[in-house]
This record gives sequence, C-alpha cells and structure tokens, in this order.
Amino acid sequence: MKVLVVDDDVVSRMVLMHLIDSCGSFDIVEAEDGADAWRQLEEGLRPAICFCDLRMPRLSGMELLQRVKSHPEINSMPFVLVTSANDKDTVEEATQSGATGYIVKPFQAEQVRVHLVNFLDQAANGYEHQAEAPAETLRRLGINGERLLVYLSGFQNQLTAAGGDLQAMLAKGEQSEAQVRIDRLHAGCVTLGLHGAAAALKSIAPGQLSNEAVQAVLSDVVRAVVHQSGLVRQEAA
Repeated sequence: MKVLVVDDDVVSRMVLMHLIDSCGSFDIVEAEDGADAWRQLEEGLRPAICFCDLRMPRLSGMELLQRVKSHPEINSMPFVLVTSANDKDTVEEATQSGATGYIVKPFQAEQVRVHLVNFLDQAANGYEHQAEAPAETLRRLGINGERLLVYLSGFQNQLTAAGGDLQAMLAKGEQSEAQVRIDRLHAGCVTLGLHGAAAALKSIAPGQLSNEAVQAVLSDVVRAVVHQSGLVRQEAA
C-alpha cells in the first residue's frame, strides 16, 4: 500500500517516514513539497493515504488538499495534515477543506499509528468480516501463525508487483493475459481465506478489464491482506 509523505523539511520528512515504516509494511513515496507531490499525482501516482505538511513554499498543504479534493480520481484519498500550528482556526479550516486528520509537530509514533489503523479499518470496509478467522486458516493449512504471516507478506508483494504488470498488459490490450494473472491472485485469496477480496477480484468483468477498475480492486485486496496480517499478529500476542 502506497503512502505519500509531503514535507519541504527533509528531517521532518524522514522522521515521519520512519514512524510510518514502524507501523507496518508500506510502500512510502516522498515529495519535497506540495508542487512536487501534485506533479507526481498528475503523472499517475495513486497513494492509499497522504501525510502532508501544512506550510510549504510553492504549494502549501492546504492548497494541495484543495486540488486533491477537486480531482475526480483521487478526491477520496485520505489526507492527513501535519503542522506545527495547533490553533483552532487551522484545524477547523483543514476539516472544512476535507482533511481526514491532523497531526501536530513534534509528532509521536502513536499519532501516526492511529491515523493508519483508522484508515485501514475504514478502507477494509467489510473485507475483514468476509475473511476466514485466522485460527481457521491455520487449522486448514496446517501451519502456525508465523508461517501464515510469511504467506500473507509474500502475497502482498505479489499484489504490488501485479499492479505494474497488469497496467502494462492492459495498455497493450492483452486482456486474456491480464485475466490469467487476476485468476492467480484470486486463487491466492481463496487459499489464504480472504473471501471478500476473492469476491472483489471475481467481480471484475472478464474481457472488459480497465486499468482503473483493476488498480482500485488491487488496492482493496492489499488493504484486506494488511488487515488480516494485523489480526494474525493480535492473536499471536
């Protein structure tokens, strides 16, 4: 799952990236300011969530948020503003502009974790209820929790790689080849007990695959995998 981190202060950016990395397995993309972030988004970057500094030259966090909210393909992306300002007016303005959350510097790991966990819970939106209980998956596959986490991590890597591969296939019009890849991912979901994610992959119309629809479903499946991994870790604790 891609997480976009935007901050013109390189130290703050690195600290935030480290905190996000400590919360789980994420593909972190960085932008040196709002203008750089907007360029990447216009070029096709589709992060699952964005953490963005408020006060930056060229394009502020608030201005970037407003552009994101006016863009039909990314306006639903959760957008968390990061700033040293803690006045009520700024928080109100950020909320009214569509910010998902607000973190005040100097931030702590728990602040970042709360936003990521809340996002994953909302994004899963029922996928966790359509997944097999981890204990049942362990019994069915005859493995322990540690091995299941390895399988889930490996499957997440496969999904990440599939995103780029499928985009290239569909750009070439290779519908049948893309369908074969999707069917393999579907089989992986079934094996790991991710029933909701398997149903989502199955819902993509064969022969009429669009890159936008495929990428959206893959993002949901990745979030389901991350959520299931969290449940496995909770049961092992």
